[in-house]
Amino acid sequence: MSALTRRYLWLGRIGFFGLFLLMPVWVLYLVPPEMGSSATLLLLLWGPLFLPLWGIMQGKAYTFAWANFIVMWYFIHSLTHLWISSGLVFWLAMLELLLCCLMFIGCTYYARYRGKELGLKIPKLKDDPIGPAR
Repeated sequence: MSALTRRYLWLGRIGFFGLFLLMPVWVLYLVPPEMGSSATLLLLLWGPLFLPLWGIMQGKAYTFAWANFIVMWYFIHSLTHLWISSGLVFWLAMLELLLCCLMFIGCTYYARYRGKELGLKIPKLKDDPIGPAR
């Protein structure tokens, strides 16, 4: 693995594990919900992060690629809180947004560069022997 690919691997992992640690600390200790259940909110905010956990720990390029769909949930969550919140929640949302950006950039470029190193590619329509779908 090249040094650049390894750098993006760690950038994606830092963002992911930062979010993985931030969500339970936010919900259970720093700002517990005023209405509703902490367990339900924790399930909604922390649960999706368990889906790509194993693949991110193993460094699988495919997992890094589809994990970007999951990070969009946290991106929207942070932007919503930045818009409506103040005080501690505002700063937690800023941290969440920073971690989302780190994860998104790291996952995107790790998947791209690692895929190239492994010889994986998406075939172009002109290379398809059947031809483009009509």
